[in-house]
Amino acid sequence: MKIAILASEGAPYAKSGGLGDVMEALPAALARLQGNEVTLILPYYKKIKDNPKYEVEQVAQFYVALGWRQQYAGIMKLKNRADGVQVYFIDNLYYFGGREGAIYGDMDDAERFAFFSKACLDTLVCLDFIPDVIQCNDWQTAAVPAFLKMQYSPLFPGTKCMFTIHNVEYQGWANGDFYDNVLALPWEYRGVLDMNNSVNLMKGAIECADLVTTVSESYAQELMYPYYAHGLDGVLTDASWKLTGITNGIDTNTFNPETDPALPAHYNAKTFVKGKAACKAALQQEVGLPVKPDVPLMVMVTRLAGHKGLDLLCYIARRLLWEEDCQLLILGTGEKQFEGFFTQLQQEYPDRVAAKITFDLGLAARIYAGGDLYLMPSKSEPCGLSQMNAMRYGTVPVVHATGGLKDTVPGAAETGANGLGFTFQSYNADDFLASLKRGLHLYRNDRKAFQTLQKRGMEQDFSWDVPAGRYMELFHRMLSQ
Repeated sequence: MKIAILASEGAPYAKSGGLGDVMEALPAALARLQGNEVTLILPYYKKIKDNPKYEVEQVAQFYVALGWRQQYAGIMKLKNRADGVQVYFIDNLYYFGGREGAIYGDMDDAERFAFFSKACLDTLVCLDFIPDVIQCNDWQTAAVPAFLKMQYSPLFPGTKCMFTIHNVEYQGWANGDFYDNVLALPWEYRGVLDMNNSVNLMKGAIECADLVTTVSESYAQELMYPYYAHGLDGVLTDASWKLTGITNGIDTNTFNPETDPALPAHYNAKTFVKGKAACKAALQQEVGLPVKPDVPLMVMVTRLAGHKGLDLLCYIARRLLWEEDCQLLILGTGEKQFEGFFTQLQQEYPDRVAAKITFDLGLAARIYAGGDLYLMPSKSEPCGLSQMNAMRYGTVPVVHATGGLKDTVPGAAETGANGLGFTFQSYNADDFLASLKRGLHLYRNDRKAFQTLQKRGMEQDFSWDVPAGRYMELFHRMLSQ
């Protein structure tokens, strides 16, 4: 099967979050399946252009009609990737190649990614790669299904299109005149993209795509409720017949406690007791906490943002430290209120709390390996990867049962029986505290049962093989329609 995957980011080339991780692993997993020919198309950001590790050659150039504009696009072919995925970058100095800093956040983001969406389709035509399936991701490529249906269908007569929602909060809003001025789509389709007298690119993708997926089964159900859908609940309810969830995997080669070069000691599901003890002691020393093997170490690796449930942790943190003999380690950057809170908490409890307000992948791996309990009280979580990373390293998650957290962390009993972690159903601080205490008390009072829970998590298959198979099932379903 010929598969074209279109995205605004993909590790290791450019990454701002979970989408980048998915776009590194999913194409590779699909390419491993016999008979698949997989192409991944990404923007040619300055950080990619300036990185000498990536060997590229220009294979074509053309101009993209974007409203009244004619914008240059160069097709850069990556030459040094060995996993069967052919990567192409769309080069345009104005939109991508000349901008420093973050890959999102510019005032003209809607125009930038409308250009990218149309350039992707032009690239496939130029390369004579007419895929069986196009899979596009989040609002940055949400114009693709609309362009494909309204302008490009004669050039892609048998191609089906899947649109995947990784985070519904970001939808690709633009002023009403964006429809004519930039997209220049036929007027009779205006209502497809119109929402509140503005253009909503994600709405258009949901209506035009052959199938709509999201990144966990529970999140697919949640998206039909106003609390989660950020205004698109009605649109998604109407499209429920073609909406489904596929829970993400993680890169089990990268996140592997047996081989991870960032760790001071390696281990597996049979040797983790000794291995994690060594990693915990080294981590406590690295972050300035007392090396106490029998004191439970609670950890978080996260963006410091409100929807990650940090308001709950802030509310209960001092009470937790008063009532329990435990340590807390936070790694991440984000909103100043949370950076300030955890910095202050560290100053108040220097022998109990460590706050590392930075981005450090090596330290993140050591935290996954050295922690005892991994905290993830997110208000909503489309899928989440950190909880799976933590379990892969033998750290027991404590999570709010929402979205992908609900799907990947079934709740364990107070005795540690069944389940994979400790969960709470209602989004409130008292329930979060109660679930934390269940984990702390099991660690303190029945270490053998706690270790059984750790081992159970380490033995789960969180690889991309299962979700890749599910994607293939849906691709075949689309093609049979």
